[in-house]
Amino acid sequence: MTKRIEVASAPAPLEEYAQHFDPLFGKSNQREGFRRYVEGLLLPSERHKTLTGLTNTEPVVGAQLPRAQRLQWFLSESDWSEREVQAERLRLLREDPATAPTAQGVLVIDETGDRKDGHSTAHVSRQYLANLGKVDNGVVSVSSLWADEGVYYPVDVEPYTPAVYFAKGKNDPQFRTKLKIALQLVERALEEGIPFRAMVADSFYGEDRTLRGGLRKLSVPYVMALKPSHAWWHPEGVAGTLQDVAHEAGWVSAEQPGKWRRITRTFRDGNQEDWWVLEIVAGPYGPDKTERSIVATTDPETLPDLSTWYLVTNLPAPTEHLGSEPPFPPASLEEVIRLYGLRMWVEQSYKQVKHALGWSQYQVRSDKAIRRHWQLVWCAFSFCWYHASHPSASATQEAKAPSEPEAPLPSSVPAEAAGTGKKNQQGIRSAVTGVLAQSAASSTRMVGALDHAAALLVWVVTTAPIDIKLRMDEIMCLSVIFNEMIVRWRNLCSRFLRSIMQHQMSHGSDTVFE
Repeated sequence: MTKRIEVASAPAPLEEYAQHFDPLFGKSNQREGFRRYVEGLLLPSERHKTLTGLTNTEPVVGAQLPRAQRLQWFLSESDWSEREVQAERLRLLREDPATAPTAQGVLVIDETGDRKDGHSTAHVSRQYLANLGKVDNGVVSVSSLWADEGVYYPVDVEPYTPAVYFAKGKNDPQFRTKLKIALQLVERALEEGIPFRAMVADSFYGEDRTLRGGLRKLSVPYVMALKPSHAWWHPEGVAGTLQDVAHEAGWVSAEQPGKWRRITRTFRDGNQEDWWVLEIVAGPYGPDKTERSIVATTDPETLPDLSTWYLVTNLPAPTEHLGSEPPFPPASLEEVIRLYGLRMWVEQSYKQVKHALGWSQYQVRSDKAIRRHWQLVWCAFSFCWYHASHPSASATQEAKAPSEPEAPLPSSVPAEAAGTGKKNQQGIRSAVTGVLAQSAASSTRMVGALDHAAALLVWVVTTAPIDIKLRMDEIMCLSVIFNEMIVRWRNLCSRFLRSIMQHQMSHGSDTVFE
């Protein structure tokens, strides 16, 4: 058997992570491209993570350089399967005890809309972009996410192709609505054997009766949001919307709550907050019916928009169907609120981290290349968790080593930086607050990908919306590494400024640095 050609290694443990994917790439330049692409996504940068941004070349001229062309070929022309890469990524997550999915987690369905100019990119059209909150030119994707109180990661994604791309518009057999894509993503998760307590989604999905019916046919439990104005047929003069029923639930005060029940929610920072929940018994909803509707709020009197949830679920109440086997394990009111609360990962962390890794910053046009870019972003995202549970020996020793002053950086620009643009040759300037280097950068233009992965993970943990069940020793370990990164970053900045000052003085410059 012919020995495989070795490729330039990525920093450990990124190299260890990349080696799991090597069997999926038959050519050495594919294995090299995978390493360079994921490493580029993990690097902090003030530029968009386009192909020229990942290779740190100028946007126009630099696109013709060999290293940029190699990544372009890897993304658009090379013969590898993004579905196989996804399967391997999920296998690593499932086999790691720190990230293995359990039946207590949820499958979150959500859509992302990213603005894109022009009309030649696949799936682009003028449509509603949820990220912007308005109609604009862009690409929309529907994705699934697994989450529990301690960890979350993407599972699958499908782009939404607008009706204008089909000969018969919305009547074309190939056209798929976002709701149909959502159902297909749930079916894929079931086929993969990914366990979850319920599927959760916002009111765009919860309001669709067809989707809810499809989930029931698949025997999938769900907890989804409804609109406050969600209504059903009712006689005149009788409350017929969720909001109206909530207002008539007899609330007077905390001492006289009427039909409301108090629950306590615990958040990541240790704070606790009292919420009030109401089981709706009206119209098609009730604890003894197919679907239950629950209202949860911080203030039953005013029902503030930002802290009031109107939910629908097919999880049975604990007292339902006495003497018969319920379709799913019963769920108390506290359990239903816990499950929907896990969806907050999407709003408070997931979208921001995707942006930091360059989810929408591609400059390719084909459907295949876009899907590959998204999958590689998710590999970088998943690596952040892998890095936490698989620290390499070299990285651990370096993090524990004392910080000492080192020799000043050379004042000349490295030869490799030629063609990267005058702006990038002038120095380091991180665009991400709190992203720090563990050691001196390899040149005057980048810090380590592992440093960004660690910083991203620390940020993810500290911004978690609810109580996180990570072990304290893991959190303390990350804290120690993060503090060492701060010290090393300060040393690096000092050496770099001294180098610039010496360079300016040797050339007779009058520039003054403070």
